[in-house]
Amino acid sequence: MSIATNLEAVESTLCQAIDKVGRKRSNVTLIAVTKAVSNEATKEIYDLGIRHLAENRPEGLQEKKTYLPDTDIKWHYIGNLQTRKVKQVINEIDYFHALDRISLAKEIEKRAEHTINCFLEVNVTGEESKHGINPSEIEAFIDSLQDYSKIKIIGLMTMAPIDADEATIHKAFSTLYQLKEMIQAKGISYAPCTELSMGMSNDYQIAAEEGATFVRVGTALFKD
Repeated sequence: MSIATNLEAVESTLCQAIDKVGRKRSNVTLIAVTKAVSNEATKEIYDLGIRHLAENRPEGLQEKKTYLPDTDIKWHYIGNLQTRKVKQVINEIDYFHALDRISLAKEIEKRAEHTINCFLEVNVTGEESKHGINPSEIEAFIDSLQDYSKIKIIGLMTMAPIDADEATIHKAFSTLYQLKEMIQAKGISYAPCTELSMGMSNDYQIAAEEGATFVRVGTALFKD
């Protein structure tokens, strides 16, 4: 299968999920996760019209940015970011999807040259193996960012349990949506929290049904 065929299938599935719940396709941004993908394959997805790309390693980000046009791509950094690597990444991206601790926020504030659009990573299922803050800590965490002028909490991010059944995935994503609505209702200038980053190759359609505004898809786009 070609990348073009894969993209067509992903778009079809995404549109069906969105239509099912009465949403608009324009309200969901498809992010192509290129972290394990060649430069050539990344250029192909770019040539097919995808402008939101995601990496999870500083080296991969720099390599792709050097190889691809630098005019219209929106770069996302996903996955855990070590504090010591913030300086390599933070001024090279448009969105950061994994803010999960105050030490990381402090380093971003120190290194960023402009305001960074951040998603607060939330561990909605309480899995010990996952990064992310506890839902009960969201409000206090956001309050602690009041004086961080370089950080803007545009939304929340989570990942559903691997191999979970559909009901469990729906519940996880629904919970994040409710948390997002709670924070958004507060009208905090530095944390508008209008966005939801959730859903990967195995569950992006469920995420779209539950209100995701960004879905992060890699394997489904680049599989053979």
